[in-house]
Amino acid sequence: MAGNIGSPNPIQPLSVGNVVSAGLRLYRSHLKDYFLLALKAYLWVLIPVYGWAKFYALTALISRLAFGELVNQPESIPSGQRFVNSRLWQFLLTILLLFLVGIGIGIGVVIVFSLLGILSAGLLGGSGQQRNPAIYLLFALVAFVIGIGVFVGVLWLVTRFYLVDLPLAVEDNMDASTAIGRSWELTQGHVWRVLLISFVAFLITLPIQIVVQILTRVLQFVFLPLIQDGSSIYLLLYLVLVLVISFSSGAVLVPFWQTIKAVIYYDLRSRREGLGLKLRDREV
Repeated sequence: MAGNIGSPNPIQPLSVGNVVSAGLRLYRSHLKDYFLLALKAYLWVLIPVYGWAKFYALTALISRLAFGELVNQPESIPSGQRFVNSRLWQFLLTILLLFLVGIGIGIGVVIVFSLLGILSAGLLGGSGQQRNPAIYLLFALVAFVIGIGVFVGVLWLVTRFYLVDLPLAVEDNMDASTAIGRSWELTQGHVWRVLLISFVAFLITLPIQIVVQILTRVLQFVFLPLIQDGSSIYLLLYLVLVLVISFSSGAVLVPFWQTIKAVIYYDLRSRREGLGLKLRDREV
């Protein structure tokens, strides 16, 4: 597996297509193990706080295992799990820090559009005079351009934090804040490439997501009349079935995304560091 990806030169940068195909091969060759890990992670989601940290750690474990394959240092699941469990609270702190970053980004977006609203009220409203249609058209164009700029800016920022879980799951001497800084460092200059890889991966997963949406709609169509009749058992059955579909589809999709992230991480480290890397010593 790793030989197919890395040969003949293991530090040769990968193309977008190679990143996606390498992720697919890793995903297919370890589908059962990765699926069970992801399913276990989803079950932990039901437990607040501690369970969320376990979810993040277990999904990061999938990337750790995939990365080990890429650098020809395959690792057993119990060994990898011991390592990520040793950093469980750092994973929880990472979730908190990323949440705060998300709030900051959201506040920034709100401020931009609030200023735009104030500007529009000042320029276009209130006087009762007939306005030149060209002014409305110009303002609409400016608002559209600003909206696109904000959207692109948010995508750019989110992508800079795309790999946060990988350093925490793989590298030594990492904590939540340094892992965030490490993701920022690795993605510098490669944001649009990472976005392109993610878009291609999204297209690959789209059929599964469509099937899940269809199944969910069918369940709604079947159970909604029964639920409206006041039968609580049908409501419970509906919720259980939706949960099963959601967790099962997530357990299929999350390993694919985590292996893609592992290949991106491998590739970016290859470009920056030549991948003269060794994972920590462990039992295999």
